[in-house]
Amino acid sequence: MPHYTIRHVTRFTYTTPVSESLMEVRMQPRSEGAQRCLRFELGIQPRARVLGYRDYLGNTIHHFDVPARHGHLTLTAVAHVQIDSPPTLPEALRDQAWAVVDVWARDGEHFDSRHPSRFAVWNTPLLAYASGLGAAAERAHDPLTTVRQVMAAVHRDFEYVPRSTRVDSPIDDALAARTGVCQDFAHGMIAIVRRLGLPARYVSGYIAQRSTDDRPALVASATHAWVEVLFPEVGWVGFDPTNNSEAEDRHIRVAIGRDYADVPPTRGVFKGNSASQLAVSVDVTPATAPPAFEPMLPNPQWATEELAPPSDPDYEKQLQSQQQQQQ
Repeated sequence: MPHYTIRHVTRFTYTTPVSESLMEVRMQPRSEGAQRCLRFELGIQPRARVLGYRDYLGNTIHHFDVPARHGHLTLTAVAHVQIDSPPTLPEALRDQAWAVVDVWARDGEHFDSRHPSRFAVWNTPLLAYASGLGAAAERAHDPLTTVRQVMAAVHRDFEYVPRSTRVDSPIDDALAARTGVCQDFAHGMIAIVRRLGLPARYVSGYIAQRSTDDRPALVASATHAWVEVLFPEVGWVGFDPTNNSEAEDRHIRVAIGRDYADVPPTRGVFKGNSASQLAVSVDVTPATAPPAFEPMLPNPQWATEELAPPSDPDYEKQLQSQQQQQQ
């Protein structure tokens, strides 16, 4: 059973000092099923009192307020996680599986996971793309086989290009360019699978990269996103369309929701007429036991985003100015 230590550092730098920052954070890995979060710490600079709670889906959310004037804000989340190997899936599900899925719809079960959401929409570009997939996006096979085909099609048809879309980019942008980040791959797959009647949800987390001969350590450079689909008898199963694979013991789950809008790693507002710049560093390293924090990890390798415009009085624009995308 592999163990991982994750260090996720987020730094907001303001062009002029701001008078207050309020933020909520989703960075604590979940403890359920095959995954256990054995330790978690969250540090804030400037110092702030951090409070936490769990939402109705079991995600851990921390929130804080920095009321003093400051020119930067740095969040350092460190976690140690143990993951068991997921159970082996069957090659296919039984013939009556679609009938069970239809009963879920008739009884109104899993409503939020079966209908469109903010980023996983059934608009004209999405429907046109799904139609072009033919039998791969139809109930021509059992649900498990069909979902595997949809995942393979999305992986085949879209090119992974870091920072090719923005945190608030609609699905139309990725469909038009046929490029995107893991966030876009997940939204496209979720929308198609929901059109088939299957409950599907967005998973925010991390992925440990496979080791190679010249790079023995497992390293991840950003947060990751994938999809979970609910099947009769089997339960929720993870699918990673960016890598065209089912979720493995290197997929570290942090939060689940309808789409990215439910589970951004950070979401916040600040007071002040300032622009902000976001830099993110994520390190995932193999471990054998929970370390004595602070763990010995490399200095942050920043993945810096473009300078965001000055904060707008409109609340929604302020929210997006303090969010980070999943790459």
